[in-house]
Amino acid sequence: MQTTSAALHQQPPVAANSGHPRGLYVLFATEMWERFSYYGMRALLSLYMIKALLMNKEMSSLIYGNYTSLVYLTPLLGGYVADRYWGNRRSILIGGLMMAAGQFALFFSASLYQTGQADAPQMQLLLFFLGLGLLIFGNGFFKPNISSMVGTLYPAGDKRIDAAYTIFYMGINLGAFMSPLVCGTLGDTGNPADFKWGFLAAGIGMLLGTITFELLKHKYVVTATGAPLGAKPERSVEHSPVVPTQTDAPVRAETLAQPSKSFASKLPMLIGLFVVIYAAIAWLMNRDWIGALVFSAMIVAPITILTDSTLTAREKQKIYVIFILSFFVIFFWGTFEQAGASLTFFADEQTDRTLGSAVVPASYFQSANALFIIIFAPIFAVLWTWLGKRGAEPSSPLKMSISLMLMAVGYLIIAFGVKGVDATTKVSMFWLITMYMVHTFAELCLSPIGLALVNKLAPARFASLLMAVWFLATAAGNKLAGVLSGLYPPGPGEFAKAAKEGINLPNILNGTTQATADITAKLSSLELTSHWPTFLGFQITSLYDFFMIFVGMSAVASLILFVLYKRLYTMMEEPVTA
Repeated sequence: MQTTSAALHQQPPVAANSGHPRGLYVLFATEMWERFSYYGMRALLSLYMIKALLMNKEMSSLIYGNYTSLVYLTPLLGGYVADRYWGNRRSILIGGLMMAAGQFALFFSASLYQTGQADAPQMQLLLFFLGLGLLIFGNGFFKPNISSMVGTLYPAGDKRIDAAYTIFYMGINLGAFMSPLVCGTLGDTGNPADFKWGFLAAGIGMLLGTITFELLKHKYVVTATGAPLGAKPERSVEHSPVVPTQTDAPVRAETLAQPSKSFASKLPMLIGLFVVIYAAIAWLMNRDWIGALVFSAMIVAPITILTDSTLTAREKQKIYVIFILSFFVIFFWGTFEQAGASLTFFADEQTDRTLGSAVVPASYFQSANALFIIIFAPIFAVLWTWLGKRGAEPSSPLKMSISLMLMAVGYLIIAFGVKGVDATTKVSMFWLITMYMVHTFAELCLSPIGLALVNKLAPARFASLLMAVWFLATAAGNKLAGVLSGLYPPGPGEFAKAAKEGINLPNILNGTTQATADITAKLSSLELTSHWPTFLGFQITSLYDFFMIFVGMSAVASLILFVLYKRLYTMMEEPVTA
């Protein structure tokens, strides 16, 4: 699961009091239930689109990528509104209620499913997209504000803050571990009519989190002096500091940092540039408007920062490090976030999930990452400390290179598990579980250090804007994950769907049977293709081919970053010489 804590500005250490304020445990419980809601729904999302909405894998992957990428864009809006108008408390309440409403919209959508339906009714689709929209915007108001309140429970420089974020992080992973088990048990039963119960459980979890916060916030979510945290801002934005005293949130309203005086004159040029890049990317992505928005923002945001005339050479050098590492982060999340899309397809169709006399729901496997985080995060923390005392701890860029190589190793494991295996043959769940464990190691080498790195390198007046760039990279990575998942080759589900119409799809794909115009039209009406997907000119004719895409992409990115890491470390640590 992705971490949500950010490093604080350098403050003189304050002696720690014994224990933690009770407000921390209120925030812990609130966030745990929110993550329960999010990951429970995510465990069912792709399966629901395919089995109940009757979408093909390409379309479900597109929607999945759009949804998860927008989840990382809306916190910019939510943080802005909270810090200027609503405050943290009201934003959390509104965001929580919106997300609960989104889950209930999915429940009502799933309730309209009729066994044997040939197409999803319009109302079922309308409620589905309404639910996703409410979840996206609700997350934007909820997520940055709940995270930002953790650090403000403590005086500036309090030594307990690191431990507080560790406790908060465990709440995230506890919720992420429980939710696929609960929602999967209720919704992923093999009967598409039961998906509604999983979404209902996710909605109830979100309500529990919101109610917990609302009932206890006045008594416990207060500053060290007893003042309420997250009240409505009293000062207008123009009098607010660009950088807060404590930057303890993943995305704050100050993301929209005060520009230099020359910014206004460049604004028309930047808007024009964005429009041109957006149009070009939308054309290249076959009018994928959301993908174009994410990738265009990822290009224009760095240009916006670098054109600021107040930046010194030293500041630019550090900013270049952030941009370069952000680029590599896109490839990490593009491969890691297959968990909710292509790897769910694999778990459902080609993993032998029998355990004794029971069949493990495919959604259960999305609990693996959170469980491994809970087990191995303390071990990695001890490892980095042990290496640090001996002067052997890898630098942040090197850790990221290691992370990408571990992603490649994880996919290499599962690629060997399916090599030479027929598309209708199921393989042991050992391969999938082992891959998730290795990918957890990869996450622990990258995710916890990213936000701290941005905080360390960013000039103070651009701290929040550069944090936004980092999260834009995460959004871009999630979008890339959806695009790549769409390359998943046709398998048992598609073969069976075609066979019901008397079409031998494997023979058509392999070229042993020529598809007539009538067969091609019939396949199109079934949202099936008569051709194998292609990537960079290569046909993907098996799961081995598909998983090797991620092996190659992650390994190449890792090796390039490994070549660059010493130079990046120098740019981070050494002053610019004339």
